[in-house]
Amino acid sequence: MVPDTPSETTDSTDSHTGEEHTAVDTARRQLEHAVAHLDVNPNIVERLKHPTAVHEVTVPIRRDDGSLEVFTGYRAHHDSIRGPYKGGLRYHPGVTREECVGLGMWMTWKCAVMDLPFGGAKGGIVVDPKGLSDRELEQLTRRFTHEIRHVIGPNKDIPAPDMGTDAQVMSWIMDAYSIQEAETLPGVVTGKPPVIGGSFGREEAPGHSVAIITREACEYYGKSIEDATVAVQGFGSVGANAARKLDDWGATVVAVSDVNGAAYYPDGLDPHEIPSHDEEPEAVTRYDDDPISNEELLTLDVDVLVPAAIGDVITEDNADEIQADIVVEGANGPTTFAADSILAERGVQVIPDIVANAGGVTVSYFEWLQDINRRAWSLEEVQSELEAEMKTAWDEVRTEFEDRDVTWRDAAYIVALSRLTEAHTYRGLWP
Repeated sequence: MVPDTPSETTDSTDSHTGEEHTAVDTARRQLEHAVAHLDVNPNIVERLKHPTAVHEVTVPIRRDDGSLEVFTGYRAHHDSIRGPYKGGLRYHPGVTREECVGLGMWMTWKCAVMDLPFGGAKGGIVVDPKGLSDRELEQLTRRFTHEIRHVIGPNKDIPAPDMGTDAQVMSWIMDAYSIQEAETLPGVVTGKPPVIGGSFGREEAPGHSVAIITREACEYYGKSIEDATVAVQGFGSVGANAARKLDDWGATVVAVSDVNGAAYYPDGLDPHEIPSHDEEPEAVTRYDDDPISNEELLTLDVDVLVPAAIGDVITEDNADEIQADIVVEGANGPTTFAADSILAERGVQVIPDIVANAGGVTVSYFEWLQDINRRAWSLEEVQSELEAEMKTAWDEVRTEFEDRDVTWRDAAYIVALSRLTEAHTYRGLWP
C-alpha cells in the first residue's frame, strides 16, 4: 500500500562538517528559507517550528512463544489550524520521535500547498514487522490503536499506510477503533481496501501525481512529454506507477532501479514488463544483463530524473554530476539542502516532493470524503478529480515561481505558508 508520504530515510550527515541533520532540522531549515520571501509574523513562524504534541506509548504484546515484548510507538501532531491531523503510520526499526515530528511538519506543508483541509501528523512503532507473525502483527496494531485511541478519529487525526504498514494494517486499526467506539467509522484511517471504505485509485495515486507534474513541468519548459527521456530511481509503488503512466503518455523511460541496481536501455524500456517491488521484490536487475548502479542512474543524461526511492540521494557530493534538466521528487527529501543550492546555481529545475508526490494524501482526502458521506466514487471520478487538483496546485505554484523569481521549492512553500499564516492569523492564539 502506498503511503500519503512515500517512504524515505530522513537523517543525513553533512559530508564537510560531519554534522547530522534530522528530519526536524531539515524541515525547519526549509521553513526558514521560504519565510525569507514572505512578510510573515515571526510569532507564527515560531509556532510552526514546533509540534502541537507528540504522543509516546508503550505497546505490549504476547509473542507466539508465550513471552511478553514491549514496543514503543509515537504519534506526532504538528499543526491542525486548517483541519484534522493527517499523515502516515510506519512500522520500522528506525522510527524515532524526531523523525515523526519532522515528517509531520512536511505533511502540514503538503496539505497546505494542495489546499486540503488537513494538518500534518506522523507516527509509527519501533519494530521490524518482518520479524512478527501475522497474529503478532495484528495484536501489535490493535493494541497500538487502543493506546492512541484518544488522539485519533475521523475529525481528529486520520492515519494512513507508510513503511511497513498496508491496507490490512489500516483495516485492523479501523476495526479496533470502531469496536471501541461501538459504531463503524471507516473515516478513522485511509488506505483501506475499497470493500470497507477505501478508495479506488489510492494505491497508484502518488506515482500518478508524479507523472502529472512531470508532464506539466516538461510542457512548461517547452518539451512535449512524448519527446522526453526519463530515469526513475526506485521501482516501488511510486516509481513504478510514475514510470508506467509516463510510458503510457509517450515518454521514453530509459532506466528504472531497485535496491540492487538499475536496468538501463538508452533507447527506452517497457516499465510495464518489469515487476514493481510490491509485485516481485528486487526484480529490476533481472531484466538487464548489464545493470548499472543507482548512483550511475542519478547522473544519466536525461530530460527528467525522478528520485522515487529514499531520501538524501542527491547530495553536495553528486549534485554537480546531475545531467537531467528537471528533477521531479517522487520520494520525500531526496535532495539535501546543500544539493538544492548547487542545482539551483546550475539551473537544474527541482520540482519539490510536497507538490509532486502529493497524490497520495489528495486521494486519501477523497477517501475520507467518501467515508464521511457514505458514497463511493468510481475510479474514473477519482482520477479526474486528482488530475484537476494536481493541475490547480501546479498553476498556483507556477504563479509564485514566475512572480517572485524563486526556486520551485520556495514557490511551493510560499503557497503553503501563505495559507497557514492566514489561518493562524484569523484563529489567533488562545487563551
